[in-house]
Amino acid sequence: MKAMVLEEQGQPLRLEEVERPRLGSGQVLLRVRSCGVCRTDLHVVDGELPDPKLPLIPGHQIVGEVLEVGPGTEGIEPGSRIGVPWVGWTCGECGFCRSGRENLCEAARFTGYQIDGGYAEYAVADARFCFPIPAGYPDLQAAPLLCAGLIGYRSLVMAGDAERLGVYGFGAAAHIIAQVAIYQGRRVFAFTRPGDTEGQSFALELGAEWAGSSEEAPPEPLEAAIIFAPVGSLVPRALAAVERGGAVICAGIHMSEIPAFPYEALWGERVVRSVANLTRRDGEEFLQLAPRAGVRTEVSAYPLAEANRALDDLRAGRVRGAAVLEIG
Repeated sequence: MKAMVLEEQGQPLRLEEVERPRLGSGQVLLRVRSCGVCRTDLHVVDGELPDPKLPLIPGHQIVGEVLEVGPGTEGIEPGSRIGVPWVGWTCGECGFCRSGRENLCEAARFTGYQIDGGYAEYAVADARFCFPIPAGYPDLQAAPLLCAGLIGYRSLVMAGDAERLGVYGFGAAAHIIAQVAIYQGRRVFAFTRPGDTEGQSFALELGAEWAGSSEEAPPEPLEAAIIFAPVGSLVPRALAAVERGGAVICAGIHMSEIPAFPYEALWGERVVRSVANLTRRDGEEFLQLAPRAGVRTEVSAYPLAEANRALDDLRAGRVRGAAVLEIG
């Protein structure tokens, strides 16, 4: 099969002919139709997330058609359309797994990091960590739901019942979860990188009440803020924007250094917390909610062979909505 392969971190992916993956017990073999290009892929390729499996096929927002199922596989039939997310396997035995927090399992393995992912014509995945794709979403539009949507949803849940919600970094995750937040009756305030008037216009088109630069203060205090941009300096800025009792949610798997800030910025029972990975329950809940909320993803499509261009565009902030590889 054809695949885009990472041979060494910090180097571009290479289009190669590689052996089709072998199906194991409890797994499904997929013909990949589309695969989202995520900022986490960028962190893996650029070396900001250490020690990936090498060589590696990146990609963890996979939409595909099931070709075969391995021994012991239940609940998935050949011909069905399923999605494969970031979390690809957990031990099921540790305290985190047994308490419904499998996203924190220390033995977890991740798609497109320790497990070959979807920048390829075929992929295998653990059937237990796959989700049926809602019927109303074409392949390209479904892919961003599997990480941008899921991580955004988990972050939104962490924000509690905050009505005035700030969103820092209006990319793939933010443009999905803003739609859910508005459906839930929240007021969305969008923050983009300075000078990104196109991103601000995009946020307003989707229903944000206000949009401006991340260097600006919102027109009124926020009850919670979600930071999707991997920029540590946004943490004290978001703390300054939330009122007493407010929460700042850091949604990325990687973030640059957070600068020192005075205790006064945190005082007043403000909270800073991170979101790590996702659980299968998150996937089940969000993929049922997205159609009800009328979530629509805006995507820029790239052929498999142009995965490096997609990553470059994402790195430079040139993607409106989400970047997706069209493979099938």
